[in-house]
This record gives sequence, structure tokens and C-alpha cells, in this order.
Amino acid sequence: MINEQIRDREVRLIGENGDQLGVMSSREAQKIADEAGLDLVKIAPTAKPPVCKVIDYGKYRYELARKEKDAKKKQKTVELKEIRLSPNIEANDLNTKMNAAKKFLTKGNKVKITLRFRGREMAHMNSSKHILDDFAEKLSDIAVVEKAPKVEGRSIGMVLAEKR
Repeated sequence: MINEQIRDREVRLIGENGDQLGVMSSREAQKIADEAGLDLVKIAPTAKPPVCKVIDYGKYRYELARKEKDAKKKQKTVELKEIRLSPNIEANDLNTKMNAAKKFLTKGNKVKITLRFRGREMAHMNSSKHILDDFAEKLSDIAVVEKAPKVEGRSIGMVLAEKR
């Protein structure tokens, strides 16, 4: 709330330099803000009495937006990258997929390895699980299994995350 929107009977006022001016009526506080050529802004509405500050409202909003933007910049987003395999994958193809997984993991992303089955391959789901186990074992120096291999319809999936 700002200026005339503040309807409280009395408020605790903080001056433009951050010094406490004490508890007073909201009219007096508004008068002080007008004399300084600034705005009266309610910064702590739940306090008893509410806390208001004499500041330049435009500058205050700009600094809040800037702080929010900086906080967003420092935030790290972790993506989930997916690598798809088939049960009859050859050794070189598996190594290529492993290198891709290493690249994703070193960038800080999580990797979901999916072993997809089609047609008659469905009959041999249990015997193909070793492919995922080998994949996790070969990457065990940089990755840890976050979600163990689990059957999800026509595929088996597991999630790897970077070792801390």
C-alpha cells in the first residue's frame, strides 16, 4: 500500500535515512512524506502497529525487481536428459550413448536411461535388464543411480545423477 491507500489509525514510521520516527497517526506520517517529496509505503502490514517508510516508491519497486532478477540468475535448474537404448544394441553404440550420458552428467543434469522393447523383444525383458546394470556400473565413477531400473509399460527406465 502506498500514500492515501494506508487507512490505519496509527503507524510506526521510518524516515528516508532509516531512522525511527516513532508511532504516529497515518495523516501525520503522510504529511512528513509529502514535505520530503517522497512516498509513504507500508512495508510491514502485519506488525502492530503497521510499519511504514518514507521512500521513493519508483526506486523501491525497481530495486525489488532487480533483487528478484538476481535471485533468479543464481538459481540452478537441473534438466532431465533422456537416452534411449534398444535390447540388441552393439558395444560401440553403447559406448557412444555412455559418452553422451557422461557429457550430460558433467554439465550437472540428470540422465534417464530408457531401454525400449518392440514386438517380440517384449518376451525377453528380464534377460535385457543387464544392459542397464552394465551402463550404471561403467558410469559409477561419475554417477550414482538415483532411481533403480523399473518396468514402465514397453520399456525399462532408470535415472542417474552426478556424484557429489
